[in-house]
Amino acid sequence: MMSTALSVTAAASDAVVPDCVGDDPGSLCARLYNWFGLDWLAANAQALVATPLRILLIVLVAAVARLLINRAIRRLTERTATGQVPTILKPRRTKGENHQQVVEQVAARRTQRAEAIGSVLRSFASIVVFFIAVVLVLGELGINLAPIVASAGVVGVALGFGAQNLIKDFIAGIGIILEDQYGVGDVVDLGEASGTVEAVGLRITRLRDINGVVWYARNGEVLRVGNKSQGYAQVVIDMPVAHTTDLERCRSVIQEVGDAFYAEEAWADVVLGQPESVGVESITPQAILMRLQVRTTNADQWRVARELRMRLQERFATEGIEIPVVRTPTGAGPA
Repeated sequence: MMSTALSVTAAASDAVVPDCVGDDPGSLCARLYNWFGLDWLAANAQALVATPLRILLIVLVAAVARLLINRAIRRLTERTATGQVPTILKPRRTKGENHQQVVEQVAARRTQRAEAIGSVLRSFASIVVFFIAVVLVLGELGINLAPIVASAGVVGVALGFGAQNLIKDFIAGIGIILEDQYGVGDVVDLGEASGTVEAVGLRITRLRDINGVVWYARNGEVLRVGNKSQGYAQVVIDMPVAHTTDLERCRSVIQEVGDAFYAEEAWADVVLGQPESVGVESITPQAILMRLQVRTTNADQWRVARELRMRLQERFATEGIEIPVVRTPTGAGPA
């Protein structure tokens, strides 16, 4: 027994005590040696304990930061989507059930736009947080970041020159969504392409024209947008009459047709304003143009225009108001 105890004591006295134990008793190295008595663990405390803990802390902070940022973005987009409708977007007229329909349409549109913007912001925030976390972890592992940052800069410049149009399209797409220039279901004129919007992405916009042709327009190439579906539509009808027509009577007849159309319950949710017969719009060698204009919902403007033209034509025939026949220069017949 005495020999065994002496051997253990001798082994303990021969153990290598790390320098940090005597230099700084409060250091991590000294604490680990005092807790576990393992010289190899104390000697490698920085690599085996401190660095993994710092990396774990970086990962946890990045995850929490991403969670908080995403929650803040989600709350902001929800508040934007469910908040009070701005005065400029409120319907101009409340007749029948149209007021509630317009409010619901505006709310749905704002919700879609808020969700799209929220998705873009969350993705961007996740990329930024992930990039910062990766850089910090690499720094903790002792990797020299200078070549990585320099290489990333060179690659970024190369991509910037090679993907200018792509970046331009993405930035323009974000602007289109933020500014609500148009959305799915809108009838728009983008220049060479016009029709109903079927999809709005960050890079392209897909729309279908009246002939069923699908057009793909790059957002960066959209220089102007004519949106026929925002707010309300103005139906303008010019009816040609002969030069011998009693213009005041004709104007009264047109106003009567508009008033009767406005008073019908079937069109109460479509017509947003009192039709107005403004009188003579222009005089040409062939005819005098009498104008009727009425404000309608943007989705029904063409249906309202066709119905009013038909009613005006029938009323003109009943009242004996002559609609002149415009002939070609060769006299071949009606144009």
